[in-house]
Amino acid sequence: MAVQTGIDLQGLVKTFRTPNGPVRAVRGVDIAIAPGETVALLGPNGAGKSTTIDMLLGLAEPDAGTVSLFGGTPADAIASGRVGAMLQTGGLLRELTVRELVAMMAALYPRPLGVDEVLELTGLQATAAQRTEKLSGGQAQRVRFACALVSNPDLLVLDEPTVAMDVEGRHTFWTTMREFASRGTTIVFATHYLEEADDFADRAVLMAHGRVVADGPTTEIKARVGSRTIRATLAGVEDGALRTLPGVASVERRGAAITLRCTDSDVAIRALLTAYPAASDVEISGAGLEEAFLELTGGEDEDNDDRTVAA
Repeated sequence: MAVQTGIDLQGLVKTFRTPNGPVRAVRGVDIAIAPGETVALLGPNGAGKSTTIDMLLGLAEPDAGTVSLFGGTPADAIASGRVGAMLQTGGLLRELTVRELVAMMAALYPRPLGVDEVLELTGLQATAAQRTEKLSGGQAQRVRFACALVSNPDLLVLDEPTVAMDVEGRHTFWTTMREFASRGTTIVFATHYLEEADDFADRAVLMAHGRVVADGPTTEIKARVGSRTIRATLAGVEDGALRTLPGVASVERRGAAITLRCTDSDVAIRALLTAYPAASDVEISGAGLEEAFLELTGGEDEDNDDRTVAA
């Protein structure tokens, strides 16, 4: 059955009481996600990402606001097997093989994927007979992923899914995610690997101090940061001389390679090539997602509620 309604978070607020006073973890978060969309949730530690995910999954009740999954409550969506989740916390059941654990999880859902299919998708065929307590950190992470997939969910929610995975494991993971996204599965993932968001998300939601500070395709978020960078090979020129070029804000050097961060790259490149025609291997690039992330999530006034950027 085609899913007509996606995920809708409206006005979410969550405060935790601590011995040092209340901590406002989430402060008025609004996020709407269409069916089949892949959305990355980004932000520094303490931004409210995991708390937002907990409320999305019904693991925490918001103090204010509403959560709707496919037109119903999180409990309804989970009970019908439409949600698969892979969280940072929680261990695997011991004294079971990987295959036994995945098969046990499959038995809990009305329309699961085949166990062999899930083991192949997650690269666990070689460890299927191994007991869970004997797994490495990366293998255990793959098993958590397999447990999230086996329900054949309409929504996959993943909190730091590739932590502890090696390069091969991360490649396998994202190959599988592409496959599920192509089937129309809605995917929400939180990550500290910004290149993963840039490469795989249709859209990124940046959070800081419990608020959404930017929401849109990563290309548009990067475009909001106006700085551009010029990279070139140029030996024998003092950094101080390069800093005096018009349009240049700062200079970095690694051997003969220079990086000029610019307030006006058009003016800067003309000045560079006029003053130093020996410059070679010249490249001009826009701001990366990391730069946009740092600019949009850094230095926010904790009491300023008017920081949302609609990319």
